[in-house]
Amino acid sequence: MDDRLTRYLEQHGLIARVQQVVPLTGDASDRKYFRVLFKDGPPVVLALHAGPIDVDVMAFVAVARLLAEVPLPVPAILHHSNQLGVLGLEDLGDVTLQAHLGAASRAEHAALYRQAVGFIATLQQRGAELASDAYPPYRVAFDVEKLGWELEFFVKHYVMAYRGANLSPAARDGFRREWAGIVDELASEPRVLCHRDFHSRNLMLHDGSLYIIDFQDARMGPETYDLASLLRDSYVDLTPSQVDELLAYFLALTRSQPGAGHVEAAEFRRRFDLMTLQRNLKALGTFGYQTTARGNTVYIQYIPRTLSYVKANLGRYARFGRLQDLLADAVPELR
Repeated sequence: MDDRLTRYLEQHGLIARVQQVVPLTGDASDRKYFRVLFKDGPPVVLALHAGPIDVDVMAFVAVARLLAEVPLPVPAILHHSNQLGVLGLEDLGDVTLQAHLGAASRAEHAALYRQAVGFIATLQQRGAELASDAYPPYRVAFDVEKLGWELEFFVKHYVMAYRGANLSPAARDGFRREWAGIVDELASEPRVLCHRDFHSRNLMLHDGSLYIIDFQDARMGPETYDLASLLRDSYVDLTPSQVDELLAYFLALTRSQPGAGHVEAAEFRRRFDLMTLQRNLKALGTFGYQTTARGNTVYIQYIPRTLSYVKANLGRYARFGRLQDLLADAVPELR
């Protein structure tokens, strides 16, 4: 066991109760996670950061407080040590929405996804009511710079590093022109509070209900952002009819609120597809970066599904004809 964990458990008077410490599979960050099983009482999860922390300014802590005020179900923060860089969290178990879907009945599958879509609608509605610069998400947004950076990240880490494409200056300029049209439109949309990574691996099934994790990067963005993350998830297949039904369910939830404006379903779907395209390209960039720069090959298995989403959206709209040609030169699967 890491020496910092031992000292942490000693500081909090827990060491004598420990039965076992089990390392958990981490995320794409530098944090490491451990489950502490006790001889008596429920287990806890310890998040071990790379160095010292300051909980008073940690985005995770601030966003957890915001989401609890919404309220949305998030793991409780139990204790911490700034000096040791450890955060003690409520243990939600190991069952992600992704893992559970294989064992779920069709009715349960539909109910869980409706619950997740309901979380997004609640986050947007209550997020507007709770808006305050005291919370980090309200100070950052998916603006032109951020959205464009993510698409350049895709070119650098997926197209060039992972696929080994040697892009000409003309091709690079062509990509930048295509990105400009996409990010300008997305950045100009009215902004709502977004989780920022709302997919099946960041939703935990605990005591029969979903809980939200990995929310520290929450920020303002288009209302379609979290929906794109959930319904065009690199880790899960949803049928076209499931996506259509869940988009209709979201519109029914959000457009029934007082003061909500009318929106045509077809126009909302177009905006959803545009957001999905940007989001999936960014995901491919992350997968390429994790593989080539971090030596983490676990994400390779999710690339084909993500490419299929990109190809479908490129082919659905004539405006993406030039972008599809540029991408297909380096990624033939997108032809």
